[in-house]
Amino acid sequence: MFQDFEVTARPEQGPARLKALRSKLSEAGVDGFLVPRADAHQGEYVAPRDDRLAWLTGFTGSAGFCVVLQDKAGVFVDGRYRTQVKEQVADCYTPVDWPDVLPGPWIVKHLGAGTVGFDPWLYTIGQLEALQQAVVGTGIEFIPMANPVDAIWEDQPAPPMAPVKAHPTSVAGEAHGDKRARLAADLHAKGETGAVITLPDSIAWLLNIRGADIPRNPLAHGFAILNADASVDLFMAESKLEAVKEHLGGAVRVHSPDAFISHLAQLDGVVRLDKASAPIAVQAAVAKSDAQMSYGQDPCVMPKARKNAAEIAGMAEAHLRDGAAVTSFLSWFETQDKTALTEIDVVKKLEECRRATNALLDISFETIAGTGPNGAIMHYRVTEETNRPLAEGDLMVLDSGGQYADGTTDITRTLSVGDVSDEAKVAFTRVLQGMIAVTRMRFPKGVAGCHIEAIGRLPLWMAGQDFDHGLGHGVGAYLCVHEGPQRLARISDTPLEPGMILSNEPGYYRPGAFGIRLENLIVVEEAPDLPGGDDHRAMLQFRTLTYAPIAREMIVVDMLSPDERDWLNAYHATCRQVLSQRLAPEDKLWLDAATAAL
Repeated sequence: MFQDFEVTARPEQGPARLKALRSKLSEAGVDGFLVPRADAHQGEYVAPRDDRLAWLTGFTGSAGFCVVLQDKAGVFVDGRYRTQVKEQVADCYTPVDWPDVLPGPWIVKHLGAGTVGFDPWLYTIGQLEALQQAVVGTGIEFIPMANPVDAIWEDQPAPPMAPVKAHPTSVAGEAHGDKRARLAADLHAKGETGAVITLPDSIAWLLNIRGADIPRNPLAHGFAILNADASVDLFMAESKLEAVKEHLGGAVRVHSPDAFISHLAQLDGVVRLDKASAPIAVQAAVAKSDAQMSYGQDPCVMPKARKNAAEIAGMAEAHLRDGAAVTSFLSWFETQDKTALTEIDVVKKLEECRRATNALLDISFETIAGTGPNGAIMHYRVTEETNRPLAEGDLMVLDSGGQYADGTTDITRTLSVGDVSDEAKVAFTRVLQGMIAVTRMRFPKGVAGCHIEAIGRLPLWMAGQDFDHGLGHGVGAYLCVHEGPQRLARISDTPLEPGMILSNEPGYYRPGAFGIRLENLIVVEEAPDLPGGDDHRAMLQFRTLTYAPIAREMIVVDMLSPDERDWLNAYHATCRQVLSQRLAPEDKLWLDAATAAL
């Protein structure tokens, strides 16, 4: 459970590693270097071999980057990690609030003029364009180069080589041949001869395969080209593919990953590249070919986001199974002397409950179990060093999920240890009100996450409170627990469509004191006409997938409106209905009490 999948650096290692990197930059004749948390496949998650940011700086968050200059090194993190980064990096690194401060202006301010190197596999076309635009006329030049971090990382792990397995059509909902034909028809209609795909989850979805190259995410590293004749050229180590040769069939041609660049250089026709995910190295290789580049979205992104009926049914079943496991844990938790427990005890027991389903393939991310002040660290991960005993009056943020063959789950509940403060209960109730408001929404087609996100924040805003993460992220179907492009976030302009699955997770965090977050997963679906209504446009709504009790003892009931109280009572009644038959008798009795009507 506590196998360290992440590459970490202790703060005291930071100065020596930074000094070694700066020495390499001097040898190369550049004034700075960019170190993102990224790999050549441009997914959100990286294998230990590619976690250069963590190795260099010690920062282990899921998003961020470092700009190393000869006299300053900034670690850029967003609001989720501003507490965490200060605890993880040495004084030789300067935490920078991103995106409040952007890298281009920061480099101009601290360098003035000069050359900044970057690994062309680790930056996308769009990212480089944004950087270059930000420094126009300043004398700053970004130049591609071999990665100097690799040159100083003596014990860098080997590339992952986990075996690949087939993802059954019964849960995928569509054979990969049909997917290839459907997407290829769109390429053909646009006059494109092929599309380069670098995102591991796109390849997994397209070919109905799953892997294990990335911790907690069933992905295999590789590259692919979807051709307009519906064939695919797959660049992936053959040793990974022994079990799926028959599944892939003759229309999927397998090549060594080492052949990818040379193959790109031999393309012709019109080839689609996605500026949001194609690395600069890919663009440079295609530029050497006779092909014309066409810039457009990865053809798998939107079809993958719009789950089909089989995928939604699988996700619903996975959430019922997972909800029963979480409920069993909650029942156990209430019988314990809570102050005798630590965060690690909680994490182990929760995973034990999930494994008892005999269906868990993996957890979907490292469980967040933050009690007291640790709960205020939004993406806190307990370690042996930070493990905190639960104390009377604490709140615990428990954010966790599972990977099952039929779906991916992600649920957050905030638990109380004894009697907690009135301040915490009031904030908890506001967070609950935000979650309920989003869940109950009806909205017109064409509405995006940026239009909805404020609804989940409004109860907190009215009290002068807020939180520094998005309201929700997309979720894959036995894929990544974070999936784009759909999000409930002020920066997301992707219209929500039926079949998209998102998290709904408002929160509130008081640094040094406590954290609160509640999270259910919801699926977008067509909204029926209102009885006797006169809807003049097509409407959408959310349907809840996640079922597990919400801590009634934390709710200030008088703050709830009648509609909010009715929603919560109905939600808890559904919890009893759908979970009871999946629980041991003692857990069912606890559930009955925990979901009693307010």
